[in-house]
Amino acid sequence: MYAAPDEARRTLVAVGHRLDARGLAPATSGNYSVRLSDGRIAITVSGAHKGRLLPEDVMLVDAEGTALDNKKPSAETGLHTSLYKLYAHVNAVLHVHSVAAVTLTRYLSAANEIILQGYEMLKAFPGITTHDTSISVRIYDNTQNIPALAQNVTRALEQAGSPIPAYLIRGHGVYAWGQDIEEAERVVEALEHLLYCEIETLRLRAGG
Repeated sequence: MYAAPDEARRTLVAVGHRLDARGLAPATSGNYSVRLSDGRIAITVSGAHKGRLLPEDVMLVDAEGTALDNKKPSAETGLHTSLYKLYAHVNAVLHVHSVAAVTLTRYLSAANEIILQGYEMLKAFPGITTHDTSISVRIYDNTQNIPALAQNVTRALEQAGSPIPAYLIRGHGVYAWGQDIEEAERVVEALEHLLYCEIETLRLRAGG
């Protein structure tokens, strides 16, 4: 958790540059946030290219997502604030437009989850200490009705108990979170790797 807005801005600028370098932030897609110690949230502004982020491209909102300065927050700010309300330990949320997530969720058009099993990379997720396990990553259909999507996600996460700290939006991308920006970024990277593995497995089974 960050005490000073300037520190939060520097953190989000740096992670934006890293995620863009990995191909996870095409055009001006995605949005990233961290929670400050006073409960305010630092979040990237709407329409900023993440590979060219500057400190002024990060704004402050309150716990309800209301802007605290004269800048425009992302339309998806409510998906960030809903996670902060739900989990007291979460202090960072990353939303990326992953090619693997977009491709796989469109291909599995009838699925509401992706099961990942037996991968060594599963140990990158908090609380997992062995490859000999499986996880479910929930898929939600894309919609421009962000309040409704946030309600659906919150309801499902409440019922899940201790879920993997990520979910997918079909044809859109990934939301991942953690106790700090490093943990959230690790979840993004691990999930991207695993989804690509699933795509390559499908390709081999099809003889491609």
